[in-house]
Amino acid sequence: MTAEHRTTATRQPLRAVIADDQALVRTGFKMILAADGIEVTAEAADGAEAVAAVRRTRPDVVLMDIRMPEMDGIEATRRILGSDGPQETRVIMLTTYDLDHYVYAALTAGASGFLLKDVTPEHLVSALRLVRSGDALLAPTITRRLIERFAPHEEPRTIAPHRDLSGLTPRELEVLRLLATGLSNAELASHLSLSPTTVKSHVGRILSKLDLRDRVQAVVLAYESGLIAPGRGA
Repeated sequence: MTAEHRTTATRQPLRAVIADDQALVRTGFKMILAADGIEVTAEAADGAEAVAAVRRTRPDVVLMDIRMPEMDGIEATRRILGSDGPQETRVIMLTTYDLDHYVYAALTAGASGFLLKDVTPEHLVSALRLVRSGDALLAPTITRRLIERFAPHEEPRTIAPHRDLSGLTPRELEVLRLLATGLSNAELASHLSLSPTTVKSHVGRILSKLDLRDRVQAVVLAYESGLIAPGRGA
């Protein structure tokens, strides 16, 4: 998402789909979002319904339960964020337990973060607005903790062709490697003796070149590509 598109998008009313197999959860979230002017374009009780709802209504954000019958939220997320899906749609996973082992799979499927189901109304609304703006809901440090805990501890795999890092400059590779350790832009700037503006530009180019939605996906890719291995750090 370009800066121009992001600015234009944030001026439009936010639209969401809620996917959860519990009707009470869907109703509660819908009431919270409606009270803050967020339009719920559709509800879904399983993953297949969620995929159909997203293709039909093209929302900005999907609140996706991880565990649902028929098709779970992870598979639904893969299909929604696939090459033929709406390019601007973001997915936030809903889970009952912190650091649920399914969360790592959800992040690798393309989700922009996750929320616990007992999230406060204020946090729920701010989370949707955050990911709609193009930012990630999870701090890189939390993403790294998830990867360290749940990613397979194996030798680095061959980088998939569409995730080839050869298009990055040496500086961009260095920024990506450090970003994956959980450093913020300010910390990256200090570590590399660069201005925050320059670091932000580097991060933006990395996301653009690798066709990534946000920093969370950059962290996941750094591990999955073998740039960093779990437990080894930068």
